[in-house]
Amino acid sequence: MPKPLFQRTPLLDGDDVHAKREEIRSYFHTTLDCYEQLFQTLRNDEAYFKKSISLRHPLIFYYGHTATFFVNKLVLAGLISERINPRFESMFAVGVDEMSWDDLDNTHYDWPSVSEVHDYRNTMRGIVDKLITDLPLSLPITWESAWWPIIMGVEHERIHLETSSVLIRQHALKYVQPHTDWSPCQKTGSAPQNELVNVAAGHVEIGKSKTNHAHYGWDNEYGLHTADIPAFQASRYLVSNQEFLTFIQANGYQTDDYWEEEGLSWRTFTKTEHPTFWVKNGADWHMRTMTEEVPMPWDWPVDVNYHEAKAFCNWKSATTGQSVRLPTEDEWYRLYAVANLAEIPLHESAVGNLHLDYYASSCPVNEFPQGEFYDIVGNVWQWTETPTYPFEGFDVHPLYDDFTTPTFDNQHNLIKGGAWVACGNETLRSSRYAFRRHFFQHAGFRYVVSDAPATQESSNYETDKLLSEYGEFHYGDTYFDVPNFPKALAEIAIAAMGNRPARTALDLGCASGRSTFELAHHFDHVTGIDFSARFIGQGVQLAKNGVLRYTLTDEGELISYKERTLSGMGLEATKDKVEFYQGDACNLKPLFSGYDLILAANLIDRLYDPAKLLNTIHTRINTGGLLMITSPYTWLTEHTKKENWVGGYKRDGENFTTLDGLKEMLGKHFRLIQGPQAVPFVIRETKRKYQHTLSEVTIWEKIS
Repeated sequence: MPKPLFQRTPLLDGDDVHAKREEIRSYFHTTLDCYEQLFQTLRNDEAYFKKSISLRHPLIFYYGHTATFFVNKLVLAGLISERINPRFESMFAVGVDEMSWDDLDNTHYDWPSVSEVHDYRNTMRGIVDKLITDLPLSLPITWESAWWPIIMGVEHERIHLETSSVLIRQHALKYVQPHTDWSPCQKTGSAPQNELVNVAAGHVEIGKSKTNHAHYGWDNEYGLHTADIPAFQASRYLVSNQEFLTFIQANGYQTDDYWEEEGLSWRTFTKTEHPTFWVKNGADWHMRTMTEEVPMPWDWPVDVNYHEAKAFCNWKSATTGQSVRLPTEDEWYRLYAVANLAEIPLHESAVGNLHLDYYASSCPVNEFPQGEFYDIVGNVWQWTETPTYPFEGFDVHPLYDDFTTPTFDNQHNLIKGGAWVACGNETLRSSRYAFRRHFFQHAGFRYVVSDAPATQESSNYETDKLLSEYGEFHYGDTYFDVPNFPKALAEIAIAAMGNRPARTALDLGCASGRSTFELAHHFDHVTGIDFSARFIGQGVQLAKNGVLRYTLTDEGELISYKERTLSGMGLEATKDKVEFYQGDACNLKPLFSGYDLILAANLIDRLYDPAKLLNTIHTRINTGGLLMITSPYTWLTEHTKKENWVGGYKRDGENFTTLDGLKEMLGKHFRLIQGPQAVPFVIRETKRKYQHTLSEVTIWEKIS
């Protein structure tokens, strides 16, 4: 009997609103059911709280994270007004990738029980299901539609269906158990001899439009990229475990010359001698599937990270005299075209080991022919030579501005084609997922032979207009004799501290981080927190590399180039005293407490609920410590609903200013000791256009 198909990602158009509503409802519930079923492969509750690998949270985080993602995005979109559990929605919000601003210290987390998280997920289910019932729907669904964050949440859960399956595969065997619905392939035999197939030159066009595409997409899929691809050769099959064994037997893991500099550092640090899912059992090799160890299936594709795949290609180049490397993203699209592939059908099985249509594991590399090749899509993801980069016309979605932008760092390489567990958006031709080169996914590779170099597209995201403006605002030139604003605020704060203790400070809403560095002249340690990972990235880059480069718009398409260094700004000595985190100022984690100073610069009039911050911020400051608030009081309903404004309206027929509101909210625990004081700032938009604004500064001392 054929295996039932796991529902495909919905089409965004159609002419039957009721049917589309029910299709999305089914997509939502079947996805959550499948995700929760995956966690049934964990043997006991203890398995949720033990880390599979040190670079990721324990699995209890991922069980809660996808539900929290729904809640946080729906709050941000204004589709729900109340949180389910603010503690969970802080704890489970950030920490899925090995970013500098992730907090992976287990001592910072008092994890809830499995049953508590399960109940939390059920509550979220009910809320989203009611939204699906009640929310007005018009077709097609677009980026601007209120339905976009609902589909976003479902696709996000499907991503973590895969990433969680990898973590389960990396878990100790004593924590996992077989499950009938997650059974691996039973087929294995002799591996086929790999061979090269000629691929004619061709043209590729990648990207899609936000206004007329049939499927949901992540931000990096939009825009346009075209390229002419010279002829090349590609391996007919993915590299099998048998083929990779020849590299091991040739002392490939011990020969430094085969490894790129970054890969050699990884191999030396980890002391790796074989693929991570290979297990030596006496004289025999076994392989770890998701829930068990099995005798090595030599005809299955090898699972490796980028560094191992690249070392294999370098070894093959050295031994064959050919220019062997991984394919670029563009070349993978060329392979997709010559294999005459199309999107997987809605109601028929995929033409490859994809979308859980066949197995809960890889399968032989010669089971699924696709044109002259096998497994252009499916079985395992395929590493490419291409670090992820933005297409021309790239834009971020306002509800998820850090899906891709933190990966524009030349440290995340694109993987293509999808694995056996890739579902929903992951299976589409347009999908673009990237991982750090030392990470493991259900990923392997095929190789190409080409004399053409693997061109690297620029991923320097500091060409983004907003980031460039803020880079200049924080670290650039002064204009119209107005002093640097973040530096001026830090100097005012330090002067106000006087002889008070100066152990720790918090720069809340730190943006690009200049005040964070400046405060570290005086404080032993300074934490910068911002909602946007894009902004934090600039501070992280400076702290790590000591340099920030960005472009500035002069006029039209004309730009100028800027470079700023910590040493040039006199901040070199502060870099080891700062750290940056991503966080929601209205829902901070408990660990962000015990500060001698909190600076909230131009923040309160950009929060969705500033009272949540102002009414609790005293719990995060030591008695006698200072709170410094600055704001131009530019209240806009696009950021803050009017009923949540702190001031700037009539109350009882009289003007009620933001300062009045601050006194009312802060008065129980603080006394105003300085200000209000007007501090100017200038933001450069172009060579001839500037914003000149006054921010009101008040400083408050905590008294109780």
